[in-house]
Amino acid sequence: MRPIRPLLAAAAAVAALTLTATACGPTEDNAGNKPSAPASPSTGDKITIPDDLKDRLKEHGIDLDKWRNGEWKNWDRDTWLREAKDYVNPIIEDLWDPDRMRDAERPDKPVEEEDISGDKGVTDPTPAPVRAKSVQSPYHANVPEAGKVFFDGPQGSMVCSATVVKDPAHPGKSNMVWTAGHCVHAGKKGGWYRNIAFVPSYNDSGKPTSALENATRDQVAPYGVWWGDWVQTSDQWIAEGASTGGQGAPYDFAVIHVTPEKGGTGKSLEETVGSALPVEFNAPAVSKISAMTATGYPAGPPYDGQKMFQCQDRPGRLSVKVDQPTMYRIGCTMTGGSSGGGWVAKGRDGKSALVSNTSIGPVTAGWLAGPRLGAEAKGVYDAVSKKYAGN
Repeated sequence: MRPIRPLLAAAAAVAALTLTATACGPTEDNAGNKPSAPASPSTGDKITIPDDLKDRLKEHGIDLDKWRNGEWKNWDRDTWLREAKDYVNPIIEDLWDPDRMRDAERPDKPVEEEDISGDKGVTDPTPAPVRAKSVQSPYHANVPEAGKVFFDGPQGSMVCSATVVKDPAHPGKSNMVWTAGHCVHAGKKGGWYRNIAFVPSYNDSGKPTSALENATRDQVAPYGVWWGDWVQTSDQWIAEGASTGGQGAPYDFAVIHVTPEKGGTGKSLEETVGSALPVEFNAPAVSKISAMTATGYPAGPPYDGQKMFQCQDRPGRLSVKVDQPTMYRIGCTMTGGSSGGGWVAKGRDGKSALVSNTSIGPVTAGWLAGPRLGAEAKGVYDAVSKKYAGN
């Protein structure tokens, strides 16, 4: 049988097999509002399981003790929760230790890039590769909203990146994180990933991999480990999303609401890192955007997944399917490990805002593509904000 050659690889669909990214630097408004030192949320407080989570666990026949002792590793398709309302993510303390975080990656699958110039949608010429530049450490001083998302799937531990974004219901005190849909849900052939956690400013000091082998948890996660107590992605991603071929990519976005792993100081994620980005929906047309910046932890050669890089380019248009929204596309040499993170540009008010997230790109590197954030994305964002509005 002639092998199928997928067009695109969905970033980080398996381990760090393709793309992971993080958002750009602080906005002008909050650039000077940074804590002088990390405010650790880990105090050792006893974790309280919310009643609604207990009820959802019972509904799905999940015994919390068994789950924490390894039952979460059961990926039987009959019990793998996949519907939007079925997300559950009980905290397992210290599961994401430095070694597990460092090793949450796998080599890229060999995927060949096909010629997409014949697409019937609006697709601009393939952009010239833009060489990724390393972000100066400490990362928090330059990109305080950025971090890594860690999660488990049937193939093992995986990584993406994400961005702390503002919460309309809690001004200045957001616990909301923006990432890609494929970083939280496997799409049409699977369900919700497990043990989803966000680490702001991962490896903040930019230590080389050799030094990280003996690093403490505070060194790799200086602003704590934050677990996703609720996640939403688009209905389109759940119904159509796939690890290859770009299916569902124009709707490949998600919002995670997080909580500190071990209780905390009472500070929100936004207060802890000192910043959060606004999200621009219905962002300016491609022709009106002079530049977008994507930030990420690329893991495929010549990168190792432990350091942060950025690409900046003027966006073009990419149409994966003629009946779906056109995506943004930029030149970028970041490889596997850079997806899920935010793309930042000037919004309609002239201030920096998150306008997209890394979704797909060829394994051979050279460019990245991300969804345009419209009504569906705003619906996901608003739903997560409203869910915790009274808390």
